[in-house]
Amino acid sequence: MQSNKQATNKLTRHRERMRAAGLRPVQFWVPDTRAPEFVAQLRLQCLTLANDPAEAEVLGFTEQAATHIDSWQ
Repeated sequence: MQSNKQATNKLTRHRERMRAAGLRPVQFWVPDTRAPEFVAQLRLQCLTLANDPAEAEVLGFTEQAATHIDSWQ
């Protein structure tokens, strides 16, 4: 098992290599999809959109676009 110091050194070296490659670290915070509140909100939004004509149009567009995925490179 690695010690904290070894792990820290490994992470530091990794970050230095990434910075040398012209990259920088970015942290993203996203909703916790496992949270009951998230699931409840998602369900509510889906029910709200269920009979919306604009939603049907967007879904149709999305499904049509998905048929072209094989040609992506």
